[in-house]
Formats: sequence, structure tokens, C-alpha cells
Amino acid sequence: MPGPEVLLYGLPLAFLAGFIDAVAGGGGTITLPTLFFMGLSPAQVVATNKLMAIFGSASATVQYWRKGHVDLALIVRLVPLALIGSAFGAYLVRFVNPDAFRTLIGVVILAVGALVLVNKRFGLEDHYPGLTARTLALTLPGAFIIGIYDGFLGPGTGTFLMFLFALTGFNLVGASGNARAINFATNLGAFIFFFIGGKMVFWIGLPMGIANALGATVGARMAMLRGSAFVKWIYGGIVLVVAARLFLGS
Repeated sequence: MPGPEVLLYGLPLAFLAGFIDAVAGGGGTITLPTLFFMGLSPAQVVATNKLMAIFGSASATVQYWRKGHVDLALIVRLVPLALIGSAFGAYLVRFVNPDAFRTLIGVVILAVGALVLVNKRFGLEDHYPGLTARTLALTLPGAFIIGIYDGFLGPGTGTFLMFLFALTGFNLVGASGNARAINFATNLGAFIFFFIGGKMVFWIGLPMGIANALGATVGARMAMLRGSAFVKWIYGGIVLVVAARLFLGS
């Protein structure tokens, strides 16, 4: 078991992960390797990361919600499907090797990122029509499918959620806010599961969770201050990082 000195680098990295995750998702690309480097077992890494994640996703969700960038009427309809999908995805891992799909998902997420960046106007303006039949036809199955991916493999879940909400008509700030709200719900569900399993390292996860929440608060406020154009380029960078992680199988 590592000593308390690991927090000297763990805390600033948790803050950075919270900042990035609140803007464009992908904070796990920082926190998971950090926890591994600390010397935790794989089970402890996954469980402790979820402990941290509920701090950051909750903080970011509150910031976006306070400024009107979370559509609660839509979110409450999507959260149950995302949770069911995540549980189903976790069940599928028993029968299918996730490594077989890493390259495919890496290609898909690069294509998504390219579409967002090449289309100069994509996500820069808000065209959300409300809870129309088209909105529900796109988001209900989308939340379920992304939930399956989250439980089955995981990296880039927030990135895919942002793309789903942007397709629905939200600008990228609104897409980020709604994605964080879904992430909070799925993180909370996973947290309960891992808490019962007893693998969390609380003396690491709690202080890093607070640092993650502070970073998420700064990141969400920065995203709302700078607007969708700022979020768009951060999003593009996160796509590359997540794709690299998938291709390398880490």
C-alpha cells in the first residue's frame, strides 16, 4: 500500500482531471493511470476512481444546472436507460472480451471527433427543440447504447454523450452540462456497487475527490465563460487522448 506522499502528485492531477472532464469528458484518462502508478491493485483503482468521479461529476453538474445548461426534464428520462444499459454492459463483459472492440471504438471516436471539428458550425449554436418525438427517438436509445458501452468498456463515455446531446440540438456547453448529469447518475450507480465490494481506498479517494470537484468547478465555469468554441477544441484534444488509450489497450 502506498504512503501519503503519493498525494503530492495525486491531488494536482485529480484537479486537472476534474477540469478537463467538466469541459469535455475524458478525466479518467488522467485519474486511472495516476491510481495505477500509486501502486493500487486493478480492483482498487476502478473502485477508487468511481469514488473520485462522483465528486467531480456532481460538482460540474451543479455548476451547469445553476446556469440553466442541464435539461432536467430530458435527463430524468435518460438516466434509467443509461443505468440499465451500464448494468447490461457490465454483464456482457463476462461473455465477450472487450479488447476485441477497442480498435473499433477507437476508430468510431476519432470519426466523431473529426465530424465535430470539420463541421465549423456544429455545436456552436443552440437549436434544441425541446422534448419532441425526434428528441426522444434519438436520445432514449442513445442513452441506453452509451450506457452499455460505459459498463462494457468505458473510456470516452462522456465524449459520446456530448456528441449525442449536440446531435439533439444543444450547443457544446449545453451538451457538456447534460453529459455531466448523466455521468453523475452512472457514477453514483457504480459507486454503490463498488462500495459494497469494499475495494475503495478512502484515504486516497476522498482528498483526490475533493481536488477533482474543485477542478470540475473551475472547468465548468471556464466552459460557460468561454463558450462552445472553447469547448469544441478541448473536445477534439480529448478525442485524441481517448482514442490513443483505446488503441494502446491501456
